[in-house]
Amino acid sequence: MKNRIHPSASIHPTAVLGEGVDIGPFVVIGPEVKIGDRARLMPHSHIVTRTVLGNDCHICTGAVVGGDPQDLKFRGEPTDLYIGDRTRIGEFATVNRGTGVGGSKTKVGSDCMIMAYVHIAHDCIIGNNVVITNSSQLAGHIHIEDQAWVSGSVLVHHFVTIGSMSFVAPCSGVAVDIPPYVIVEGFRDSCKVRTLNMEGLKRRQVPHESIGNLKRAFKILYREKNTRDEAIAILNDSPIGTDPYVKNLLDHIVAARNGVQNRALERYRADKSRTISSSGSTVIVAKDELADDE
Repeated sequence: MKNRIHPSASIHPTAVLGEGVDIGPFVVIGPEVKIGDRARLMPHSHIVTRTVLGNDCHICTGAVVGGDPQDLKFRGEPTDLYIGDRTRIGEFATVNRGTGVGGSKTKVGSDCMIMAYVHIAHDCIIGNNVVITNSSQLAGHIHIEDQAWVSGSVLVHHFVTIGSMSFVAPCSGVAVDIPPYVIVEGFRDSCKVRTLNMEGLKRRQVPHESIGNLKRAFKILYREKNTRDEAIAILNDSPIGTDPYVKNLLDHIVAARNGVQNRALERYRADKSRTISSSGSTVIVAKDELADDE
């Protein structure tokens, strides 16, 4: 399949293009970039450097992908950005590469919809089938799991984990980890779990029995007058606690409580001996002095 490249496009000699790519006017593709088959790069988009773009991706007008991290800890070390197949990056969105102390990569999965003016900062790990709506802003080291939906104009604090099939309501400010399968709404201290994301569960064809078990688990966790530890113990002793969806919900809550999930890793920011991983772990290495994150 023949490539279509506008004569005004600028493509670095080290860039690798797949088959059937469509590169519009005034597109800039920098060094060490790999573009997958049938990708479409609209006018004035910019793939800066060290970026792998999957097959059938669509990069819209004015998007800047693979730029340097906006992080004072970044010292120009080689870091990467990976974008999966069939993902769309909207108009004037920005997606930054990783940092050396954050695992050296940012990753956006396959079949994602990243809408206009979204910012995805360094070291974020975005799963598959994720939707991030217009003007939402993600700080560094955020982990969004598969099939989550982040609505418009949402602000997400660095190190936050947003669970699978969850829904973040418009204009929310998220500063704590979000469990899977729930709807959250509010700004910072008022950002609370409101209810189950029933529409999302049905769209993703979660079995009817598991939806019923999640309803009962949600009631025990969020509606009855149990402490969090009491609710977890009740569910672990209950037959519904063996349901894989309920178990995933409990695992997220326990991980956040025990400090092994992303938001809790912020305490390592000033620790010079650790690399902070967006997958929710820390790796012991010698590092230069760390400055404040974004």
